[in-house]
Formats: sequence, structure tokens, C-alpha cells
Amino acid sequence: MPERRTGEVLHGVRRQLHEAGVAEEPSAQARALVRECTGWSDADLIARRDRPLPGGASERLRELVERACGGEPLAYILGRCGFWTLELRVGPEALIPRPETERLVEVALEQCGGGGALSVADLGTGSGAIALALASERPDWRLLGLDAAAEALDLARRNAADCGLDSVLWCRGDWCTCLGDARFDLLVANPPYVAEGDAHLADLTFEPRSALVAGEGGLADLRCIVGQGARCLRPGGRLLLEHGAGQGAQVRSMFAVPGWCDIQTWCDLDGRERISGARRSDV
Repeated sequence: MPERRTGEVLHGVRRQLHEAGVAEEPSAQARALVRECTGWSDADLIARRDRPLPGGASERLRELVERACGGEPLAYILGRCGFWTLELRVGPEALIPRPETERLVEVALEQCGGGGALSVADLGTGSGAIALALASERPDWRLLGLDAAAEALDLARRNAADCGLDSVLWCRGDWCTCLGDARFDLLVANPPYVAEGDAHLADLTFEPRSALVAGEGGLADLRCIVGQGARCLRPGGRLLLEHGAGQGAQVRSMFAVPGWCDIQTWCDLDGRERISGARRSDV
């Protein structure tokens, strides 16, 4: 029996993903899996659609499709994903960086990127995505990435080396507790903010639960960072937090205490409140 042509293989993978109900864009994910197994580009997939896959690719593809149909995220299957202008390694040590978090990078650059060199800490850095994106845009900034998980910090260090951004320092610690007397111009964080029992968790079983779920209905870590953050900022320094789409009002209320001023919220590309922040007041 002749081997199936690449076009037929793509169609079959697309159908499997669609029937499994695990891919928002089955066609795009099918192409990504075939590219991964063949080393081909999208142009190659078109030009070679009437040819069979190269030797060994079919068996590898079967393995990857099985993982995908089991619900494993594409980024974990490939071991990498794009974030900002970077390609980062990803794995079960840390959350997969998401487009919403690029909005946090944008806001940080909009609010703080017009001046000179700043001292910046990325709290709960995970894969290092936020710190490395900022470092790629502002190599003059002094950046520190912190995480309580040693495995996540190892991943962040590997990403820094891959991206040639070795100026970022990495430290193990829980939010601001390890910063001591250090004072920063900017703190950024994408902490856990999903409530225990949230229906979305059923789709996130492959990602580390500790990086997703927080107590107090998803607000505990946000509240902790706001409570600790002012003492780690210079007067006028800013704290920016990513949060859930329905948490903006609650996060603003956390900042509505002495020590904070200029409280603001920014929306994501879908118009949902996603980033909130404030400046440390002078008094």
C-alpha cells in the first residue's frame, strides 16, 4: 500500500484534533505538529503536499497527535512558544506565557519606558517571559526575576541564555519577602489569580496548579503583593499586576490605602480589565 501523501496526513491530523475537541484551531495545530516532525516550513507543506512524509516522521507524528488529543497544550508538546519577540522554552515547571501577559509588558514600557535606566523586579517570573521581554526592549534596565520554584528559575535561566539576555539576575523567593531593604522603580507580577473550583481549571490540568490557583477566590496572592509592594519601591515607583478579567475593581480597592496613589486599570485586547497598578506615594 502506498504511503499517504502529506496533504492527506494533514487532513487526517486536523480531523483527529477536531473530533477530540482539544484545539481551538485544528488546522494550525495540525500544521505545527507536522512541521515539528519533518522540520519543514509552511511553504514546504504546500510544495510537498503530494509527497509522503520523510522517514521516521510518521511514527513521531502519531506520538505527538496522541498527546495533543489527550489535551496536552501544543506549547508543551513542542517545548517552546513565542512571547513578545522571543521564542522561549516551556515545560510543566511553569505556566505557558499567554498573549494577555504581553499586555503587562506593554503597559510597563508605556508607563516607565520613556526615561533612563530603572531597577525592576518580576515577581513570580516562571519561565522568565516578562523579565526577558523587558530586558529585550530596555537592555539598560537592571532586572531581577524571582520565583519560589527552583525548577521554574532553572527554566528562566535557560531562556535567558537562549535569548542572549544574560544581564537579568535570578533569585529564589516568595513575592517580596526575599528583597530585604532593596528598593525598585518598578515591580511587575502575573501571580496566581484563579479561584479554587473555577470551571476553567478543567482545561489547564497540564500546567502547574500552584501557578494558577490562589485562595480568597483567587485574590490572596494579589492582596499579598499589594500589601508587601510599597516597602520595596522607591517613592514614585510603580507596581503593575495582571489579574483576572473580573477582578479589576477588587484589585483597585486593594490599592486604595495609604502608601499608594495614581491607581489605574488597563484593558486587554478584548476590552477586559486585565492590568491594574499604582504608584508608591511620597508619604
